[in-house]
Amino acid sequence: MESLSRFARKLAILFRRNRFRRDLDEEMAYHRGEAEKELVAGGMSREGARHAARRRFGNAARLRERSGEVVRFDLEGIVQDLRFAARQLRKNPAFAVMATLILALGIGSCVAIFAFVDAALIKPLPYPDPTRLVHVTEKEGSRPLVNLSYPDYVDWKRLNTTLDSLEVFTGGPYSLGTPSGAESIHGTRVSAGFFRTLGVVPTLGRDFRDGEDKPGAPGVVMLSYGAWQRRFGGRRDVIGQSVMLSNIAHTIIGVLPANFNFALSGDAEVWTTVRPNEQCQLERSCHSLFGIGRLKSGVTVSAALVEMQQIARQLEIQYPGSNRGRGASVKLLSDQIIGDIRPALLVLLGAAGLLLLIACVNVSSLLLVRAESRRREIAVRGALGASPARLHRQFITEGLALALCGCAAGLGLAFAGIDALKRLVSKQMSASIPGIDAISINTHTLLLSAALVLFASALFAFMPIYHFRSANIRDGLSSGARGSTSALWRRMGANLVVIELATAMMLLAGAGLLTRSFYKLLHVDLGFAPNHLAAITVGLPQKGFEKDEAVINFERQLLGRVNGLPGVQSAAAASMLPVACICNTEWIRIAGRPYDGVHITVMDRMVSPSYFTTFRVHLLEGNYFDEGADESKPRIAVVNRTFARRFFPGESAIGKQFGDADLTPASIWRIAGVIDNIKDGGLEDEDFPTMYVPFNQTAPSYFTLVARTTQSPQSLLPSLGAAIHAVNLDAGVQEGTTMTALIESSSSAYIHRTMASLVGGFAAMALLLGVAGIYAVIAYSVSRRTQEIGVRMALGAQRTAVYRLILKEAALLIAVGVAIGIAGSVAATLPIRKLLFGVRAWDAPTLFGVAIVLAGAAFTASFIPARRAASVSPTEALRSE
Repeated sequence: MESLSRFARKLAILFRRNRFRRDLDEEMAYHRGEAEKELVAGGMSREGARHAARRRFGNAARLRERSGEVVRFDLEGIVQDLRFAARQLRKNPAFAVMATLILALGIGSCVAIFAFVDAALIKPLPYPDPTRLVHVTEKEGSRPLVNLSYPDYVDWKRLNTTLDSLEVFTGGPYSLGTPSGAESIHGTRVSAGFFRTLGVVPTLGRDFRDGEDKPGAPGVVMLSYGAWQRRFGGRRDVIGQSVMLSNIAHTIIGVLPANFNFALSGDAEVWTTVRPNEQCQLERSCHSLFGIGRLKSGVTVSAALVEMQQIARQLEIQYPGSNRGRGASVKLLSDQIIGDIRPALLVLLGAAGLLLLIACVNVSSLLLVRAESRRREIAVRGALGASPARLHRQFITEGLALALCGCAAGLGLAFAGIDALKRLVSKQMSASIPGIDAISINTHTLLLSAALVLFASALFAFMPIYHFRSANIRDGLSSGARGSTSALWRRMGANLVVIELATAMMLLAGAGLLTRSFYKLLHVDLGFAPNHLAAITVGLPQKGFEKDEAVINFERQLLGRVNGLPGVQSAAAASMLPVACICNTEWIRIAGRPYDGVHITVMDRMVSPSYFTTFRVHLLEGNYFDEGADESKPRIAVVNRTFARRFFPGESAIGKQFGDADLTPASIWRIAGVIDNIKDGGLEDEDFPTMYVPFNQTAPSYFTLVARTTQSPQSLLPSLGAAIHAVNLDAGVQEGTTMTALIESSSSAYIHRTMASLVGGFAAMALLLGVAGIYAVIAYSVSRRTQEIGVRMALGAQRTAVYRLILKEAALLIAVGVAIGIAGSVAATLPIRKLLFGVRAWDAPTLFGVAIVLAGAAFTASFIPARRAASVSPTEALRSE
């Protein structure tokens, strides 16, 4: 109430300001009159007494201003300052528009990138009490995250005391019948308490019940909200209906909320229960699950990790064959979801921040130039009684007004930038970051905008305040000549240019390193020819394909049909395509070698005999397997070069054998051939020992069909889908792609491409602003030295001497800015070294190249005002003010 009454009194004073000023003038006149009477009574003439009284009281305008400050005309003064600031901007529309656009560019970029950082790193996960949710897995050797086996999960769940709950999940494709044939859809299998651990309640129907994840329980399924809307029209009576998933009936029991997203499961459409009734889940050595837990209240992640490691050591002692070297990993679920995205987003935010800094420095340079033109105005105002504090308040108001204009325009650019960035986000990335589709300007981004306004306002106010010191104000009335550029202005302008060039150099260096890294990533040796390869994933239903013989017959019929399609050179089947991940691994033991029980991990790929010729893989030694390699024949394998060199150094791998840890006869594989390394893992991953075994001896029910074609591979995809359904209408078919598109859309390539393009865009804008900054400073310096240049030329100076005079000044600024920028680049790029591929953070060719580009562009911009200076007419220059 007190503050409201104070505000009301201020408003009353404001509305009665005319009356207050009349009363003040009358009061001042009264006191001057009394002083005049006193002086007359002392013998002074009336005229002399009048002038003496006025001198005694001082500047009347200043007294009015001080009296106004005493009664706190704050609101009126602010309004006056704002009006004056608006008039100044209208008076200089070119300056106002240019400064606003530059500032909007910096603020808009920073806010847009921050919106994504906020969604990924700052906002908590959309679950109740998300800081208690943890991701639980095993670890082995240098591999920090490996899957759990079902028996290990049961023991961890039973023995731990730090988690309120521990559940598991794993991805799994399903085939769903449609009128045009079965479609392969993405699903996730979870233990019964999974959604209760997350704290997610179905929007329709019910959750899984305890026991529905046990062997023999009836099949039940929960739908994602999108699948409910898209496939079932959003009907509420869908609950209780039966749906065929991989030819097995499942009852729909619930629909998940529209805003539900579990990033680690991807874009799953159906959720079913994990069933420990498959051979893999009955074996402790078969790992296919990931864990998720909720910490007990007051328990830390480190405490849970210590306990899980103790349990892992206990299981290692109890089961030395399957659990040797198996540790435990417990980390916050949010940290696991963000993963490699965190450093990439922070780098982008840092790049946007550097661009904002350049924008602010550029506007400061414009303000500095503008301040020079206002020296006489400020000097006159100071001579008329304006105090430094009064002038400072005006500068602060003008800086705030300019920052607000830039922020308003920047928020508009941020809206557009967020929409553009959303379109850059891949489907895979969108599914892996909760809430990224709903990113917009929110409270956090508005708070950042307010902070940026305050920062910019302070910087913009500081420039004229520092420039117009008391000495400058006094000099303004006597030194108005254009030929006498103040040393202070030249020093400040030069410093700003150096800051701009150094910052631009850092951005250009980062963009150059990321671009070169992306180029090297896309040109890494894949070990196969990716062009003209079309790929489509096939998922066979469980019912009808229980035996390997049925799967093998389907694969043979399918390859025979696809090989007969027009334009197809060859076709093959593979359990997993190259450029995927270091996954689907096996533990092996080399026959005839001492064995100490340490697990030897290799990747396992099941392929058809035509796989190697279809992908055009180079055979180093031995032979490929052929169609005759089936279950009736001894098992043979082809291994890659890394496998052969690691386990058989200095000798031929052909004919060597390996198998499981016990070398059981049924597990023995004989090496028939050695091929050059194929990039089976991610583009950034090192080559891993890999074994390729015949499809006819393993028969996976989920595989990828690949065809090499003489035509556009994209145009062949519909024919491949039709061929699959022609063989079996119940076979699930996923959306196809080309091998080239798969490589370019891989996680590694996507992150590197996005970072290189965005940081490159920021760097291009920084280069433009830096070049514009040095042009403005040199051009203004030339304009202030017109008379000096005219005198030099009148005394016989040649045009080449004028060129040297101006370009020497520019070259010094460029050299200092680039040198500082190089040093800053080395320091600034060290944090991104983990994001680089095949390039060092201090890569000399990149730093040298961008330095040449920046210095060349800046020197070219400096040449324009130098040419103008050399073209000055001495007569006209000497006439200039």
